[in-house]
Amino acid sequence: MAGSANGALTRAPARTAELLRLATAGSVDDGKSTLIGRLLYDAKQVLEDQLEHVEAVSERRGDGHLNLALLTDGLRAEREQGITIDVAYRYFATPRRRFIIADTPGHAQYTRNMVTGASTADLAVVLLDARNGVVEQSKRHAAIASLLGIPHLVVCVNKMDLVGFDGAVFERIAGDFTAFAAQLEVADLTFIPISALQGDNVVTRSERMPWYDGPPLLAHLEQVDVAADRNFDEGRFPVQWVIRPNSTEHHDYRGYAGQVAGGIWRPGDEVLVLPSGRRSRISRIDTYDGPVAEAFPPMSMTLLLEDDLDVSRGDLLCRPHDAPKAARAIEAVVCWMTDRPLTAGSRYAVKHTTRTARAVIDEVRDRLDVDTLRSDQAATELRLNDIGHVRLRTSAPLMVDPYRRNRATGSFVLIDEATNDTVGAGMVLG
Repeated sequence: MAGSANGALTRAPARTAELLRLATAGSVDDGKSTLIGRLLYDAKQVLEDQLEHVEAVSERRGDGHLNLALLTDGLRAEREQGITIDVAYRYFATPRRRFIIADTPGHAQYTRNMVTGASTADLAVVLLDARNGVVEQSKRHAAIASLLGIPHLVVCVNKMDLVGFDGAVFERIAGDFTAFAAQLEVADLTFIPISALQGDNVVTRSERMPWYDGPPLLAHLEQVDVAADRNFDEGRFPVQWVIRPNSTEHHDYRGYAGQVAGGIWRPGDEVLVLPSGRRSRISRIDTYDGPVAEAFPPMSMTLLLEDDLDVSRGDLLCRPHDAPKAARAIEAVVCWMTDRPLTAGSRYAVKHTTRTARAVIDEVRDRLDVDTLRSDQAATELRLNDIGHVRLRTSAPLMVDPYRRNRATGSFVLIDEATNDTVGAGMVLG
């Protein structure tokens, strides 16, 4: 069930649970890449030629075992250094669910990479080394996951084999992490003791930890309910493309294509077009598989309206009674992704859903220390990998929601117009 701002509940269509996007995070050598490799290997998702390559590289390196981390550490620099630098995406499926995994870096210097990989995740897996417990990087990863609004957090206490599969060690670490997480906004927190290297509690239950009565990691990932995390109450549909077929047979077809960002849409519903303020009703909803009776996040669809309105890319369709705020002055949390600092007066292009405008930074209000959760009120700039609170003004109104309410309409990116590089990722406050 999904909640609305006024407390009413809207039933979430079950189909939204078919795909789970998850991101992994952890300190160096906590075993993120090994865990994903074990997950793929034990779930029989590794192709024979991939396995042969990993076996050959493992032998050449003298690892002494099948190094499953090589399945995800795809860059040569990563293999040479034994660390994860870039975000590696892996897709796999079981009979119960499809998965997209983002293996994100653990180093503080690659915070921007973690933010990029985790920004679309439904669930985050944070790894801890059972020998070290909760360390500063563990707290930072949990804080970033909370900041990004990831609703489900799974803490895998790894390397339980190196502490003799001691249940007391697991309970102590779970207690320490729970105490820290109380400062964060985490809706769903789960702990699982594992050994990624040996496969305990990854795909199958471990007989060496009988004191743990929960599911192994894969079973938990298959069962977690992400449908209720979508906003099914407030209709949001950014127009990505206007379809005007040229054939004589369909000369009167005019549809508006894009991905549903919020709400449940049905033929006959009244819609409001922003920023024009014009109104119409939905006459039909088309998808790749044909017309449908309803559409909901994150479906891609084409809306046809009863009236011939001037609607273009960058416009937003919503319901008249719950329209988002059209804002030109925006307060946001920004993760900075480039060497040139973000300062007051800086100008960038801003990309919000399918709409683009220009923006100027009015003020850098503070910089967040994600290790301590304290903010530096004296900060006047954001440097590479910094996260902070800024105020910006845009050349045209953006139809925004608070990020906590809708991640699609509550986020944006800043682009350097000289280089066309994405230099910042923002989350709207409110």
